Amino acid sequence: MDSKSRLLSKAVTWQILGLLSMSVIGFVFTGSVRAGGGIAVAGCAVGFVCYFLHELAWARIPWGRNMSKPD
Repeated sequence: MDSKSRLLSKAVTWQILGLLSMSVIGFVFTGSVRAGGGIAVAGCAVGFVCYFLHELAWARIPWGRNMSKPD
């Protein structure tokens, strides 16, 4: 199971990638850096919280994990 600090690090790096890609997509659709950036920041904040909560929930579900200890 991942530690909470590892989980947080994964969430942050994922959201940085999402922020960059959403900024570009927002700019392409709006033609405005400011509007595209605003869309990206809002999406990043919501996505970060959802991703973190999703990972915490799945960390509690044993289904599909190999729970045996390695030799």
